[in-house]
Amino acid sequence: MGKTIIISNRLPVQLQISDGGLSAIPSVGGLATGMKSVHHGGESLWIGWSGLTKEDTPKELEVDIDRALKEHGCSKVVLSQKEIDGFYFGFSNRTIWPLFHYFLEYTEFELGFWEIYKAVNQKFADAILEKAESDDIIWVHDYQLLLVPQMVKEKRPNATIGFFLHIPFPSYEIFRTLPWREEVLEGLLGSDLIGFHTYDYERHFLSSVRRLLGLDVSFNDVYLENRVIKVDSFPMGIDYNKFHTAALKSSALKGKERTDLQRKLDNHKKSAPDTKLIVSIDRLDYSKGIAKRINAFEYFLNKYPEYKERVRLIILAVPSRANVPQYQLLKREIDELVGRINGELSTVNWTPIWYFYRSLPFSNLIDLYTSSDIAWLTPLRDGMNLVAKEYIATRIDKTGVLILSEMAGSAYEMNEALLINPNNFEQQADTLKKAITMPKEEQMARNMFLQNRLKRYNVEVWANEFMDSLKRQRKGNDDFVSQKLNPTILNGLQKDYTSAKKRLLFLDYDGTLTGFHKNPQKASPDKELYELLDALHHQENTTLFLISGRDKETFSKWFLDKKYNMIVEHGVWISRNGNDFRLLEKVKGEWMEKIMPVLESFVDRTPGSFIEKKNYSLAWHYRSTDPDFGEKRANELNTVLTSLIGNDDISVLNGNKVMEVKSSNVNKGRAAVRMLGEDNYDFVFAIGDDWTDEFMFQDLPQTAITVKVGLKKTQARYHVEGVPKVRELLKKFSTGS
Repeated sequence: MGKTIIISNRLPVQLQISDGGLSAIPSVGGLATGMKSVHHGGESLWIGWSGLTKEDTPKELEVDIDRALKEHGCSKVVLSQKEIDGFYFGFSNRTIWPLFHYFLEYTEFELGFWEIYKAVNQKFADAILEKAESDDIIWVHDYQLLLVPQMVKEKRPNATIGFFLHIPFPSYEIFRTLPWREEVLEGLLGSDLIGFHTYDYERHFLSSVRRLLGLDVSFNDVYLENRVIKVDSFPMGIDYNKFHTAALKSSALKGKERTDLQRKLDNHKKSAPDTKLIVSIDRLDYSKGIAKRINAFEYFLNKYPEYKERVRLIILAVPSRANVPQYQLLKREIDELVGRINGELSTVNWTPIWYFYRSLPFSNLIDLYTSSDIAWLTPLRDGMNLVAKEYIATRIDKTGVLILSEMAGSAYEMNEALLINPNNFEQQADTLKKAITMPKEEQMARNMFLQNRLKRYNVEVWANEFMDSLKRQRKGNDDFVSQKLNPTILNGLQKDYTSAKKRLLFLDYDGTLTGFHKNPQKASPDKELYELLDALHHQENTTLFLISGRDKETFSKWFLDKKYNMIVEHGVWISRNGNDFRLLEKVKGEWMEKIMPVLESFVDRTPGSFIEKKNYSLAWHYRSTDPDFGEKRANELNTVLTSLIGNDDISVLNGNKVMEVKSSNVNKGRAAVRMLGEDNYDFVFAIGDDWTDEFMFQDLPQTAITVKVGLKKTQARYHVEGVPKVRELLKKFSTGS
């Protein structure tokens, strides 16, 4: 049993160097807490930056640092100040963070940042490769390390890698503005499992993969040539018992046992028993919508002046990235807003906003949660927002109202909260009034459901569910009934091929011998393919057939002078030894006049699609269309054509980004079986990549060697990853080595 390797930008410990001494203190952050069930004992290793730059680390303490980290199951990645500036403060927080939170106006596309980001990601990947064994499970975390999965997978193709993104993944229209968008997607696709907080983020990611990389996506699976990547949503929970228990203990304390902050809050409540406390706790970040929330509070007080001196807003803004210009401007804006509103609206007995710019100890957070009647959280965009969950967990008597932005990931799980649009001041003012006047019975009913859900799906369950899903992915997908052509099987096939007296080979063209092209006419054979086919064609006791849905004119141009045997248009035409094509099947073409106008109307309505007219079939290609739109139109066309063809002897074939209408009595399987019956072959081989080739796999005898190109459900006995692997296989047949 291998170990679990966790990788994040920062380690879950804090190193402190003072007076030449060293201490390591465990962190109490959400991720560190969440990973406790995964990171324990000698069964796991956590790799990350220690928090000390190379320049700040005394050489004489390096051994002590490594020893201290090892005691906590950690290993460090050493970063210089320049690397931190370019990788963390640069690309991570001035490019990825604003872009993924939809703040394009703050996004900087600096090549220098990108280069450092790549170099640091490679450092993390190298640290993993140095420590990882073959049976280890690797879990990479968050936006600072988007390239790490692929960097590891390149060196360790069989490594099991999971990735979880703790921030939103933006829509395709936002993500496409990133100059290095393909590299980021490819970096993530080095994973076997990619996790997001919500289905929306998952959907946005899959949309970008389809549109930018042109990969096949089925439900939440992404198909590469040699493997399948699963994409899923895992909403992160909190350590519910920690917060609930802390609230219980705090409530049991009396008099001087209580914290200074709690005693002040108690005194305030005694002096103004009808005043409602509204709490807002956030990191100081433009994505949290703090300035808009303050403006909305002013709007509320002006719309409902009867609540002046009856409500107080407590804002706790935790310092964050104080050296980034946008954050400095944001702090100044909030300081000025609070000062102006308090100056304009305060009375002798009442200050509308209590504002704190600091970090508070855990006990004081509990004080704020338990003493506040309302939690008001209005991020403009937030991956999850655990503060909302923490507030609910501390409501031991089940009272309290949560007002939550619908732009927060946690809103998808917390429907019982009062959900608002953070840009709608009118709605926020009305919702604040509703929260203030909500009867206790309704508060308790809402919070009972929320607490039960948070208790059940806590942070430990989140971590374990992700790991269980990753382990299932590691075992492989049972849907793929075909066996991979591994070296052992391949050697056996090669021996059978060499010893066979008569061989028959059926080779599909597009997607098998060559890759796809947006313009099918440009997918012409290259020099290497000609040499390979020549070798097979001239091999003694070997009959080779190229079998394709292509038209005879194209194959005549490419292959007729080579004198290969060819079957085209799925079995309508045949050419042997360089002779002109002749009909293999009697087919009718009268139906084409009825179908052509339908296809033309779909071309007019689907930019990027076109019709390929063959002698006895019509093909509607949509590889160059928007992937989602193309699939939608293909489904529509399939419905229209199915109703049109009725009892006519024609059928619709759905290929790879192409839909073909042809005679029902013609297919590759029927043609292949006819060729098989012409002689006594003791080695029969067929290979292809899409649904049109399934007819061959199904109709040929069980003794035939049938191979599917790619990882999809198939009738074939074996599968192989892609075009390069197909050519490697055929080279072994042609050379006998």
